[in-house]
Amino acid sequence: MELEGIEGILKAYELAGGKSTDLTSGNTASIVVAGNKIVSSSVVDGVIIEKEETPTGIRAKIVVEKDQKISNPIHLCFGVLPKEGLQEIVSEILIKENVSAEIKACCTFPNARKVKHIMDAKFILEKNSSLSYQEIHFHGPHGGIEVIPRTETIVNENAILKTSFSLITGRVGKLDIKYDVDARKNSVTELLTKVYGKDNNEIKINERVKLNGEHARSVIKSRIAVKDNAMCEVINITEGNAPYARGHVDCTEIIKDNARVKAIPVVSVTNEKAKVTHEAAIGTVDKKELETLMAHGLEKDKAIDIIIEGLLR
Repeated sequence: MELEGIEGILKAYELAGGKSTDLTSGNTASIVVAGNKIVSSSVVDGVIIEKEETPTGIRAKIVVEKDQKISNPIHLCFGVLPKEGLQEIVSEILIKENVSAEIKACCTFPNARKVKHIMDAKFILEKNSSLSYQEIHFHGPHGGIEVIPRTETIVNENAILKTSFSLITGRVGKLDIKYDVDARKNSVTELLTKVYGKDNNEIKINERVKLNGEHARSVIKSRIAVKDNAMCEVINITEGNAPYARGHVDCTEIIKDNARVKAIPVVSVTNEKAKVTHEAAIGTVDKKELETLMAHGLEKDKAIDIIIEGLLR
């Protein structure tokens, strides 16, 4: 029998590599959501969480107040435990001036056969703030999940944003990511996406950084591996729209079997003093690395998995 509510989410969170105590400790701010039910939440000084349940999910606003330095990460956990369901998360995250914060988000769907998870998020980083946002997905073995994250972000003057999206456990199902960042004066933006597609998974990634402020800097980095009959399309866009803006796009994809991949780096410069660069590489696993691992007694498929895991790590 499948566990439900907080027990089921905590178990699924542990399967995704997290510690359940992170979600239940009184020393951390957190929200735990199963389907459209808020099964647990907590706050700490300096963090405000406004939340409400909706017929298909939740709405939430997280504010880290001005001049705060939050010592422990803010933990968010969203999951659907039944085999079928719809979860819509509408969120706004506001990091106020002179704030340093870290958010760890886990999305878990261990039993999904026909589940849709939609995320509509807005991030705002005020002046002189920094945010590290890490999102890890755990999907079950069936691949019956459709994940559709949409994120709009404003990184204001002297602010630093570092994000990491990881989906390397279980079958992806269908993934359709779209991120849009407005990077302003002297800001730093780093986006990292890691996905491992198998079977007939469909992966679409569209990330865009608009360097609209003087001396704004950004890196978009994608690490994708696909095998079997999976398909992947990665579109990474960086626009240099201000003097001395600097941006770079870095995409590496490994392909195996009958999988299909496409990498489309788009660089655009509208200011003569801006500079944007890109590099993209698509290919199979390194032959020498494969032969070395097999010489140590590993079977070919296991050796390939180790090489791919190294790339995604």
